[in-house]
Amino acid sequence: MLVHIQIFNKHKPWIETSYHGVITENNDTVILDPPLVALDKDAPVPFAGEICAFKIHGQELPFEAVVLNKTSGEGRLRAKSPIDCELQKEYTFIIQAYDCGAGPRETAWKKSHKAVVHIQVKDVNEFAPTFKEPAYKAVVTEGKIYDSILQVEAVDEDCSPQYSQICNYEIVTTDVPFAIDRNGNIRNTEKLSYDKQRQYEILVTAYDCGQKPAAQDTLVQVDVKPVCKPGWQDWTKRIEYQPGSGSVPLFPSIHLETCDGAVSSIQITTELQTNYIGKGCDRETYSERSLQKLCGASSGIIDLLPSPSAATNWTAGLLVDSSEMIFKFDGRQGAKIPDGIVPKNLTDQFTITMWMKHGPSPGVRAEKETILCNSDKTEMNRHHYALYVHNCRLVFLLRKDFDQADTFRPAEFHWKLDQICDKEWHYYVINVEFPVVTLYMDGATYEPYLVTNDWPIHPSHIAMQLTVGACWQGGEVTKPRFAQFFHGSLASLTIRPGKMESQKVISCLQACKEGLDINSLESLGQGIKYHFNPSQSVLVMEGDDIGNINRALQKVSYINSRQFPTAGVRRLRVSSKVQCFGEDVCISVPDVDAYVMVLQAIEPQISLRGTDRLWRPAAQFESARGVTLFPDIKIVSTFAKAETPGEPKATAPKSAVLEEMLHNLDFCDILVLGGDLDPRQECLELNHSELHQRHLDATNSTAGYSIYGVGSMSRYEQVLHHIRYRNWHPASLESRRFRIKCSELNGRYTSNEFNLEVSILHEVRMSDKEHVSHLIVQPPFLQSVHHPESRSSIQRSSVVPSIATVVIIISVCMLVFVVAMGVYRVRIAHQHFTQETEAAKEAEMDWDDSALTITVNPMEKHEEPGHGEEETEEEEEEEVEEDVSSSSSDSEDSEEEEEEEGMGRGGHGQSGARQAQLEWDDSALPY
Repeated sequence: MLVHIQIFNKHKPWIETSYHGVITENNDTVILDPPLVALDKDAPVPFAGEICAFKIHGQELPFEAVVLNKTSGEGRLRAKSPIDCELQKEYTFIIQAYDCGAGPRETAWKKSHKAVVHIQVKDVNEFAPTFKEPAYKAVVTEGKIYDSILQVEAVDEDCSPQYSQICNYEIVTTDVPFAIDRNGNIRNTEKLSYDKQRQYEILVTAYDCGQKPAAQDTLVQVDVKPVCKPGWQDWTKRIEYQPGSGSVPLFPSIHLETCDGAVSSIQITTELQTNYIGKGCDRETYSERSLQKLCGASSGIIDLLPSPSAATNWTAGLLVDSSEMIFKFDGRQGAKIPDGIVPKNLTDQFTITMWMKHGPSPGVRAEKETILCNSDKTEMNRHHYALYVHNCRLVFLLRKDFDQADTFRPAEFHWKLDQICDKEWHYYVINVEFPVVTLYMDGATYEPYLVTNDWPIHPSHIAMQLTVGACWQGGEVTKPRFAQFFHGSLASLTIRPGKMESQKVISCLQACKEGLDINSLESLGQGIKYHFNPSQSVLVMEGDDIGNINRALQKVSYINSRQFPTAGVRRLRVSSKVQCFGEDVCISVPDVDAYVMVLQAIEPQISLRGTDRLWRPAAQFESARGVTLFPDIKIVSTFAKAETPGEPKATAPKSAVLEEMLHNLDFCDILVLGGDLDPRQECLELNHSELHQRHLDATNSTAGYSIYGVGSMSRYEQVLHHIRYRNWHPASLESRRFRIKCSELNGRYTSNEFNLEVSILHEVRMSDKEHVSHLIVQPPFLQSVHHPESRSSIQRSSVVPSIATVVIIISVCMLVFVVAMGVYRVRIAHQHFTQETEAAKEAEMDWDDSALTITVNPMEKHEEPGHGEEETEEEEEEEVEEDVSSSSSDSEDSEEEEEEEGMGRGGHGQSGARQAQLEWDDSALPY
């Protein structure tokens, strides 16, 4: 019997009400607690007791549930796509289980109740910490310990607290006085010093709690600020000065820091210290005589300390500095002034000037230190007048001669000044207008604080000795010697008898070429008071507003008006005195110590050019005017200038180009070479008017001619053009050689040595037999016919009896006619010769006749035989002599005189020039 059993799906599947799962990011397996298992009471009935599916309710969930075993109901939850914790840390959704229904053909599955699934995403430490700022900066004040200077902060993009939190910070840079804590706070471990180090740069890194370090360290910059100290800010210690720059600001950005002090007034003193340069500053290094000329001093100055030379040899044994213009006295040296340099008896008016640098006298008991002394040469030891230093006092002694008046007179004048012993250069001028004596020091007037009277000196016939640096002791000792030596430096010690210098001249002589300056005085404002010292080396400014004071100091400049200043350092010092309300001095401001570096000036190259050889006939040497030596001398000064990069370069590459420079000269020496001049027969001459109108001086001797004084190059050229040489007996002299050398700044820049040779042009007198050859071979002195110099020969030849004059005129006319015919014949012959030889030029060597001339005697062919032969030769000799006289004329005559002379010769100059184009010079051909 067949029985059919009907299967019914009576029960729903059963699952847990909630699940908790964990999934690691970037993984697909979810670990659930409890495991995913569905149960059905219809089991073990097929289909109805089996589990066919787990369904998840929710949109766009990255998970799916799969059935692992239908019978047991085991399932698994897995990710459909990579899970990123940083995008979502956890998920919550609903899940249900479905059985397989009543049979294979049944579709009516029963589903379980809804269960909640909560899944957490497990983080992976995949991100490194990063700092919020790429760099950090902080400012601290020196001398303080900070708990926290600044805080750095890093973040981590991981999602979990373990990997997203920063657990530690660390300073990477070693040996720095800083530390950092776990929270990123940086502190200093010791007190910082602004002078030691003004800025620190440290690198800091961070670690997350998984000990992963930051991908990139951060830079922390800590600036150390000094404790607010009053002082000047934003100034440069070195200021460069290019010669010729004019006025250059020293501190264009300087300002005063007062640390919020209540300032009522400020006084600023700016000092330019140049006491170690030359005579106290960058003064012109011209000689004292040249300076006197420049300042308009009266003539008659006597230089007692000139530079050593052959003419001034009394200073040769003294110690000098590099410029040979400053003399140093060490207490063991003195110089005797030769007799005749200074007048024996000075009048009641005279002036003594000098530069002096002197310190405290050596030794406990100071002795007199003689600067200038005029004493008895022998027998006695009387001081007639003297200038000396004693116990830092300047004393001038002047004892008058006895003149029947037996009375006391002022004899010693004392000045007590601190500058006498301050080891600095000062300019002293003692003006004597007896019985009044006035001292000028650095341009300021000082009256003597003590005047001592004494008896006059009784007259005697004892010679006197003038000395410098010590006093001559001729009596009261076994052997005459120097005494009362001077310790210090002297320069430009002069005496001017019979004259007194004006205040203007004195100020000019001590004036300095460099100093302080103020740009735009108008912009200083009403509240600024300022004052310069006479040499403009010290500037004092005062005001009550800090802003105005800052702007005023920014306008202070340095200026040097010398064309060629002395290169080197000029020290600068700015001292300040600040007053506050109700207090005398409330703020102490440190001094500003800086310096000006004067750069080297472009050195000039002085060149002398002109004719270096002259021939003149003996008659001109004997004439009253003599021979002009340098009629075309030219003085040119150039300097090398670097080419600018933008300028187009020439074909030949050059690193510098030469440009002319205009400046002064201070002397030109004309030296005689090959032995001194013999005053019995020769000399060099120059009209004094040529010198005086150009404000120059000169000395003349057998060794040469020296022109001196500060003047332009053109002035020296004009004077050199008028130097003449005379010789009363030129027959015994074949030639004379001279040399010129010029200087600027007392020999600092010198020219080349220009040499000139002057030769005697002898006249040649030919006999009748030699006359034809004489005309064929042209004498060399005929070349000078193009340079007429004087009319003395013409004037001598014009003093002829009237009959002879008529004969000469007739002869000249005949000679001109004959010469013209000869020239015509020569030209025809020359053209014919040229046509004949033109065809042979290609086969034979060409003749260059550009430098050859032929002298043809036209009388050989055009004179009839026996027709006035002797008379014609005599006329020709007279004509040749007249040509010689014409060629020896003075080169300084005007063009009108040359034209008149040419007319007097019947136009011979024009015919001679035309003839020179046709003549052949066959002097080198064998005959």
